[in-house]
Amino acid sequence: MNKRRGWRTFKVFLMFVLFASPFFKEDTPYFIDAMLKIPHCRLGIISMDPLDNLEPRLRQQLAAHWRIQDILDPAQLEWAARELTRVHGPAHRLLAINEQIQVPVAQVREVLGIEGMTADTVRGFRDKALMKERFRKANIPCARSCAARSAKEAWAFVEEVGFPICVKPVDGAAAQSTYRVTSAEDLQDVLRARDPSNGQPLQLEEFVTGQEHSFESFSLDGKRLWHSLSRYIPTPLDVMRNPWIQWRIVLPKEIDSKQYDDISKVNQKALKALGMQTGMGHMEWFRRKDGSLAVGEVGCRPPGAQLITITNRAHDFDLFTQWTRLMVLGQFEAPKERKYAAGVASLRGMGGGRVKSTHGLDRVLYEYGDLITDYKVPQVGQAASITYEGEGWVILRAKE
Repeated sequence: MNKRRGWRTFKVFLMFVLFASPFFKEDTPYFIDAMLKIPHCRLGIISMDPLDNLEPRLRQQLAAHWRIQDILDPAQLEWAARELTRVHGPAHRLLAINEQIQVPVAQVREVLGIEGMTADTVRGFRDKALMKERFRKANIPCARSCAARSAKEAWAFVEEVGFPICVKPVDGAAAQSTYRVTSAEDLQDVLRARDPSNGQPLQLEEFVTGQEHSFESFSLDGKRLWHSLSRYIPTPLDVMRNPWIQWRIVLPKEIDSKQYDDISKVNQKALKALGMQTGMGHMEWFRRKDGSLAVGEVGCRPPGAQLITITNRAHDFDLFTQWTRLMVLGQFEAPKERKYAAGVASLRGMGGGRVKSTHGLDRVLYEYGDLITDYKVPQVGQAASITYEGEGWVILRAKE
C-alpha cells in the first residue's frame, strides 16, 4: 500500500451573525465578547447606540455595525439586516437578548429566511394573554386572566374574580407599568390613565400570593438540556410598592431535590406549550401557601437582574458563552455541579431624582468580604432606577 503525502485542501466556513441590541449596557458587552470568540464567526451589530459607546476592544473586532432610530420597528430592523447581508453575505443567525425586541427580530428572521423560532412562537412568549391561553389549553397551572380591550371587559373580569387583581400591559417586562389593584377606585384610576383598546389591551390577572421563584432552562431542538432555579425575596411587585425594600434573589445549592420535581415537570410542559425550540427560557412561578403552583410568565431570552452572573458564580461557569454557543452552533456544555449557594441584593435608594450619597460600603465589605464576588456601587449623580433592580447590587456565594 503506497502512502502518499501531498497538499490537503481545507474549507473554512465563515459565519455571519447579526446581533440586535438597543443599547450597549449592562450584560450586553459580555454576550458580544462571547460571540466574537466563536471561531470563524463574523459579527454584525444593529443598535440604536453609536459604535463609540462600545468599548474599543470589542468594536475593533466587529465585522459591521448599523445604527437605526427605532429598533422596535420591524421595517428599520429589516432594512439594517438587508443592507448588512448585502455587503457581508447571508446571515447565519439573527439574535437578541432584550425582551421587548424578540418579536420584531423573529419577524425579520422569517422575512430573510434566517433560522430561528417563528414570530408566532415568540409572540406566545411576549403576549401575556396569548401565553395564558396556550397554558390553559395545556392544563398548565396559572392565574385566571383577561386581555381587556375596554373598561367594560375589565369590570366584567373583576366581577368574576374579585379584588385584588394584577394589571399590566400584555407585552410588559420587569414589572414596569404593573399594578396591584385592590379596589374599584384603584381600578378606575388605572383605566383613566391607560384606557384599554383593541390596539392596546390591558392584561388583568387574578392576584397570586405565595413564594415567587424563577426557573431558567436551556433547550436544543425542543429538548430541555439543563435547568437552574431561584427564589425572589420578596416578590418584585411588593418591591415596587415599597421603595425601602432591598430586593434579593437566592439560588439554593440543591436544585434537584424532590421539592422541585413538580415545578420541573410543569416547566417542561410550559416550554412545550409555547413551542420552545432552541434557546434559553426564563420562567417566573409561584408556590402558594397550600403548596400548589402557578406559572406567572415565561421569556425566551436570557434573564436580567444579574441572574446570569449569580448563576455563573454558583457553578464557576460562563453562561454568556454557553448561551452564545447554543444559539450560534447548537452546542451546550452543562455545568457538572452547583458548587455554591449564591444570591444578589439590590441597592435601592429612597425617593426619586438622583443619587446624593452612599453609606456603609466599608462595613459591608468588612463583614461579608469573603463571600462577595461582585458589586456595583451606586454613583453620585446617577438617576433613580425605575425598576426593582435599583441603582446598584452586591453578589455573594457560599458553600453552605
